[in-house]
Amino acid sequence: MAYFIRLATVEDVDEILQLVRALAEYEKEPESVKATPELYRRNLFEHNYAHTLLAFEGTPEAPGKAIGMAMYFFNYSTWTGKPGIYLEDLFVDPAARGKGVGKALFAELGKVAEEKDCARIDWQVLKWNQPSIDFYEKTLGAKAMSEWQGMRLEGSQIENLRKFRRA
Repeated sequence: MAYFIRLATVEDVDEILQLVRALAEYEKEPESVKATPELYRRNLFEHNYAHTLLAFEGTPEAPGKAIGMAMYFFNYSTWTGKPGIYLEDLFVDPAARGKGVGKALFAELGKVAEEKDCARIDWQVLKWNQPSIDFYEKTLGAKAMSEWQGMRLEGSQIENLRKFRRA
């Protein structure tokens, strides 16, 4: 199967949203996708809060449909004194799995990390997603961060932080 990877452009917003919705279906959370094309246009391409690598069937000269993505943003490590990459989402269409697309997306992400002198690439994986865990550990050599627990504030919880503001 011929495919290629490139950095997404604003013209790719619909493909990005389609892949995100497919990921949400896979993760059994289809109703959780609140993103819209307008939000992606503004936040990915006007404000540049995150970046997306897209894998397409075909060649750059004759591209087909989008078959995979890696959406990421930069963070910073106080311990290393260097930037890092946080991989928000990686998804490969089920029909394209087993053909090296996931490895190629990680390779491109690694290239970005090297170009930006990043110390780390971090991401999370659902505990029930054993095929992905196996890929990350066995194929990529990633190590589980078992000593760390993810934490999150959303919506009204963020608003609730107002009570701690100093006058």
